[in-house]
Order: sequence, then structure tokens, then C-alpha cells
Amino acid sequence: MTFSADTVSSASVKSRSGKKFFTARRARRTAVALFLPVSLTLLWWIASDRGWLPEQILPSPAYVYSTMIEMIGSGEILYHAGVSLRRVVIGFIFGALAGLALGMGMGLSRRVDDYVRPLFLAFAQIPTLGWIPLLMLIFGIGETLKIIVIAKGALVPMAMNTAAGIRAVPADFVEVGHALRFSRWQTLRLIVLPGAAPAIFTGIRYGLTHSWTALVGVELLASSEGLGYLLVWGRQMFWLDVVMVAMITIGLIGFAMDKSLDASENYLQRWKKEGAD
Repeated sequence: MTFSADTVSSASVKSRSGKKFFTARRARRTAVALFLPVSLTLLWWIASDRGWLPEQILPSPAYVYSTMIEMIGSGEILYHAGVSLRRVVIGFIFGALAGLALGMGMGLSRRVDDYVRPLFLAFAQIPTLGWIPLLMLIFGIGETLKIIVIAKGALVPMAMNTAAGIRAVPADFVEVGHALRFSRWQTLRLIVLPGAAPAIFTGIRYGLTHSWTALVGVELLASSEGLGYLLVWGRQMFWLDVVMVAMITIGLIGFAMDKSLDASENYLQRWKKEGAD
């Protein structure tokens, strides 16, 4: 098979035009994503500069930025962020693994689903923070309480999405496995789990988001360290700049975790795009 110079030139032009289009689209999406944060920051700066609200209620962006640099330099914000991240990682791992096992049980067995789903749905309807008073009576206000609350935040979305993803795997795929004389473990590993992977990844992302918000909530109520505690401490001392630094840190970490999971999902499922191409 031979290629003429015109064919190679045409392919090169198409490649360059495709890269330009992709670059332009990415720049446009970035500009759209930055529009609202930049606009809100500008409005914040104008409001503080013109004194629409007292500085005790709305400190200026420059003052908050100065406080953030100071807290980073002293290591204070990094320490509290590290404590919160350690808690959320431990709680999320426990909750995600339990949710994965429960979701697989409900998705693979109709009998398990009939027995477990009604109670599980009732359990899921109670907000994560609603369990804190009861759990405080049982476990106190130590690390165990925080880990359990965080794990519960991850368990529900992980179990629901895993079960839904397994049930959505086409029966024809499973029949192909039977025709190839796959064992039950091979069918699960080679057909069911790959077919349910998108839903499982969705459960992981939602579970991590819920775990992060549950962490902040439980630290607000029962903690002496962590980003949630930093929010309470800043409010009690009327240091609104500290409160806003903690809020910004919570938002940035949550955004970074979600984007990291999104990138990991795209990488692990890149075969879909390659197949489409």
C-alpha cells in the first residue's frame, strides 16, 4: 500500500487543523469555567472596597490572600488539611469497599436484593450527619466516630451505583461467557465487572464527594483539628479571614480529588475511545 505526497500533505493539514480545533475548544471551555469564579471574586473585591459590608463580615480578597500565605508559611493550614485528608482516605476506603461488596451482592443475587434493598433504602434516606448524635453516644467523639461517618457517606452511593451497573450489563454478554465455558469467577472478572465499570466509577466519585462533605460536617461538630475545626475556631474568634481560607482550601481539595478521579476514569477506559476511533 502506497501513499502519495498529496495524501500525506492532506493528512498533515487535517492533523494540524484538528489540533488547532482541540486547542481552541479547550481554551473556550477554560474561559467559560473561569468566568463565574473571576466574576464572583471581582464582585467580592468591589463590595469590600466600597464598604457594602463591614470588614468583620466580609474581609477583602487581599486580606484573605495575605492570611492564606501566612497560614501556609506557618504550616497551620497544611497540618489541618493533612489531618482531614488522612481521615477521609481511611473512611472512604472502608466505605467504598463495603459499598462495593454490598452492591455486588444486590446486583448479582435477586434474593440478596429482595432481603437487603428495603432496609438499605431506609438506611440511605437518613442524612449522614443525622447519624452523628447516635454514633456519639456509642463511640464518643474520637477518631472512630469520624471514620464511621465518612464511611457511611461513601457506602450508599457506591452500593447503589455498583448494583445498578451490574444489573445493566446485557444478558447477551453473560450468555457469551457461558458459551465460552467461563467459570463464575471468570464471568464476573471478564464480563460483569468491566461492563459495570462506568457505574462503579460514578459511585466512587459520588462516594468521595459525600465522604468529603461528611468529614467537614463531623469536624464542625466533634473535632479539635482538621479543616472543619478550623472553620468553627475562626467563627468563634470572629476571624472571618481564617474561615474563608478554610472554605477555599476545602473547595480546592474537593475539586482536585474529583478531577483526579475523572482523569483516572478516562485513562482506565481509554479503550472505549480507541475503539470508537
